[in-house]
Amino acid sequence: MRAATVVAGGGLTVGELPDPTPGPGQLLVRVRACGICGSDLKTAGLLPDGPVLGHEMAGEVVAAAPDVAADWPVGSGVVSMPVRGCQSCADCAADDPARCSTAALLGVGGDAGAFAELVAVSAAESVPWSGTFELGALVEPVAVGLHLAEAAGLRAGQRVLVVGAGPVGLAVAMWAAHRGAAEVVVSDPSPDRRRDLAHFGATRAVDPAVDDLGTAYDVVVECVGLPGMVDLAINALRPRGRAVIAGVCMEADPFWPVVAVTKDVTLAFASYYTRAEFAEAARVLATGELDASALVTRTVSLDELPEAFARLRTDKDERKVLVLP
Repeated sequence: MRAATVVAGGGLTVGELPDPTPGPGQLLVRVRACGICGSDLKTAGLLPDGPVLGHEMAGEVVAAAPDVAADWPVGSGVVSMPVRGCQSCADCAADDPARCSTAALLGVGGDAGAFAELVAVSAAESVPWSGTFELGALVEPVAVGLHLAEAAGLRAGQRVLVVGAGPVGLAVAMWAAHRGAAEVVVSDPSPDRRRDLAHFGATRAVDPAVDDLGTAYDVVVECVGLPGMVDLAINALRPRGRAVIAGVCMEADPFWPVVAVTKDVTLAFASYYTRAEFAEAARVLATGELDASALVTRTVSLDELPEAFARLRTDKDERKVLVLP
């Protein structure tokens, strides 16, 4: 099969690799669409040569291990969580395989990911899919948004600030609007990302370089991952408010605990999603209950991926670029 692998410095190169073989409990999936995620861009520079990235995938089953073949006929559409849990520990039993102590993570330096023509995935962490493959590749970021909405306790009537208008931030905004938030403010320095935010449920778009973010929010969800964001989130909350930190910051990020203490706020950190949240994200996208199609700014082929990947490492104006192997 053809696949894109990491090379020194965090770039990608396309070449031939052996076809994967599905082990027990696994499906072999022909990848039809895979999103490029910010975590791919950050992870690539930390890895040695060779890994295959890509974890926001949708495709069709081309083979299945004997123990799961009856439930997954060849040709079935599928979307999969990028994780393979042990299925027997407390975390797996709690519907949270990403926290399994022996979990194999797909496309982030562990198991080979979906920047490839074929990928092996866990059947237990997969959901049947009947929509377009481009929409299916959005299930993963929409599931992250749902997990953050749950962590934040988002509900009707709240004032919500979302910091960062990347795909995850926009997914949070969509869930906030879906749950009846009274105000959904989205902050991002990119004019392109601030454009048409009303489509994602935002009631106001903010340029943090020139605009006042506002204060006294019930909920702040941080989706940037840069130093200073934790402090920003705490300062924007009302007393007894709740902040959820989802941005993957790769540096120390000091903040003033005294502000959080005196305001009696709750600070939470969140990543991934449960199996149930992933399945719910797939359901609302497949039924059209949430329309996330505008997240996609363009699609590229596998051969075009290395150039697109390099551009995205410095160009933050796009929302979601999909690879169509």
